[in-house]
Amino acid sequence: MRFNQNQIAIALDSIIFNTDSYKLSHFEQYPDNTENVWDYISSRGGQYEKTTFFGLQMFIKQYLLGTVVTREAIEIAALFAKEHGEPFYREGWEYILEKHNGKLPIKIRAVREGSHIPYKNVLVSLEVTDRRCWWVSSYLEPAILRGVWYPTAVATRSRYIKDIIRRYLLNTSDDLSGLDFKLHDFGSRGVSSKESNGIGSSAHMVNFKGSDSILGILHAMKFYPEKDGCSPVIGYSIPASEHSTMTILGAEGELGQMRRMLTKFGGKYALIACVSDGYDIYEACHKWGSLKDEIIASGSTVVVRPDSGDPVDVTVKCFQILEKYFGHTVNSKGFKVLNNVRVIYGDGINELTINSILLKMEWCRYSADNIAFGMGGELLQTSNRDTNKWAMKCSAAQIDGDWRDVFKDPITDKGKASFKGRMSLFRSRLTGEYKTLRIDQEPIDSEWVDQMVDVFENGELLVEYSMQEVRDWADSYQ
Repeated sequence: MRFNQNQIAIALDSIIFNTDSYKLSHFEQYPDNTENVWDYISSRGGQYEKTTFFGLQMFIKQYLLGTVVTREAIEIAALFAKEHGEPFYREGWEYILEKHNGKLPIKIRAVREGSHIPYKNVLVSLEVTDRRCWWVSSYLEPAILRGVWYPTAVATRSRYIKDIIRRYLLNTSDDLSGLDFKLHDFGSRGVSSKESNGIGSSAHMVNFKGSDSILGILHAMKFYPEKDGCSPVIGYSIPASEHSTMTILGAEGELGQMRRMLTKFGGKYALIACVSDGYDIYEACHKWGSLKDEIIASGSTVVVRPDSGDPVDVTVKCFQILEKYFGHTVNSKGFKVLNNVRVIYGDGINELTINSILLKMEWCRYSADNIAFGMGGELLQTSNRDTNKWAMKCSAAQIDGDWRDVFKDPITDKGKASFKGRMSLFRSRLTGEYKTLRIDQEPIDSEWVDQMVDVFENGELLVEYSMQEVRDWADSYQ
């Protein structure tokens, strides 16, 4: 059997194919008279003790809204499964097509996007709304788990870095207003695909407003618009050089290229960034010093970018050289703020190097106002599903009208033990503590407030957040 390009294109766009091969046989594996299967998604532990939830709305809009099961896709899937070596539940998919007009009979509940939740709690739950479609919720596992863990992982890492920078600003700065621009997304070229760029970079936008990833900005604008369906630009950048533009005339032409940056962009933009380690970063700082009068006259602030060497030592030495030319003011907390120039460091940046740079700056009495950071592959590409041990598991099933617990508890790894029953995430009115509690047993005490809401049911999005609402909610978790 050979498949033409049109058939392959239909398959790639179909939710039927957006799964793992072994899922095709699972409809035969459930007990007779199974009527419902209840699944949940959680972080079972890992590197970060809290996760910043994001991306479910993006996934739902991209893959689940409206009619997603078509006759063409069913026919192709039946042929593909036979050739692939798997059974295919044609009857089940045709039932969804005919009974539900191709809309998935699924109910999804989730915490609010932007929530910063301790790990080892339920964040998303799925159950079917038609007893004849009991197999659908678990069938979606590969797609929806991927749609949740990756953007949440990026948003979480970005959030933890924001907390580090906030701490140093509180210690050394009079002004927190620049916090949202302290970590710039440099990751577009370092990710695995265009889609990864859009998803991961939009997740960074939950916490910061600076980005060079245009695709991430557009993803956030598309999937998290304002109530009227439109969206403002939610990420910002500035004119910046690269090594090719700074070294094109050789070392002897570097000063001229610096001056060209001032001529072309000075006065038109508040900030101009210039990579300056093409040859000798320290000599470049002296060259910027020689342009002091021109920089001041332009009215723009020049952001000098070292891009090699030891980040801690290089950063502080650049400050020391630039300070000799431009001077500084001392803020109310006793820390120096350079005049007319700043530094951005964007090579080898992660939580450790950011903390180390800021710590050394604090020791040397330089305010965190003086620096911003660029982060690429470390931001978007180094997390994986095991970074926070993401999993989607079945915890309850309805068979012959009765709900029963479903769980795993391997003796070789208690960290993989799963929840039992149907659950939701609750928060104490008194202490702010979060707990995952069963909703299928005794009533929940009034102290505990349910943090999960219905977000999707039978092909429709029930709750829609704008990017600003997600940001505001994320900022409420201090």
